[in-house]
Amino acid sequence: MQEPKPDAGETELLLFALERSRAQFAWKTGGLDAAALARPLPPSTMTLGGLLKHLAAVEERYAVDFTGRPPGPPLDNPEALADPGWVWRSATNDEPSQLYSLWQSAVARSRAAMQTVLAAEGALDRPAEYTRYDSGEYPNLRRILVDLHDEYARHVGHADLLREAIDGLVGEDPPA
Repeated sequence: MQEPKPDAGETELLLFALERSRAQFAWKTGGLDAAALARPLPPSTMTLGGLLKHLAAVEERYAVDFTGRPPGPPLDNPEALADPGWVWRSATNDEPSQLYSLWQSAVARSRAAMQTVLAAEGALDRPAEYTRYDSGEYPNLRRILVDLHDEYARHVGHADLLREAIDGLVGEDPPA
């Protein structure tokens, strides 16, 4: 992954941080079979498969915030909308190829949504198209981008621990 220029602007730095976290997450969750993706690290019930599906839902939710369009998978499933725990539980029934594809597709939709809105007038200062907040206020796109990165930052740490327990993989950055 190419480092940003020393004088990079805010948008470039935010996108770099998000892409670096996505790459770390992909590395920590990649290439595993169903048993490894479903293996928790007690006392937690969290699994790498659950993280893949959860972050697919997070990517999709934020793409909806960016665009206002109806949600795609996995949020288009009525159970996902009604029960936040559904993505975690249902991941154990999904094949690894389904989980990887779901996450990769959600990331692709999220990237496309971001590129569209960041190219428009106002960029990061534009209000979101949709809000889930009880206040009825629409956060700006900067806030959504920071929140998305924060979600990855939290879960890359979880993925580090889970993956090390599975096969000993450690490190901060994927091999070049």
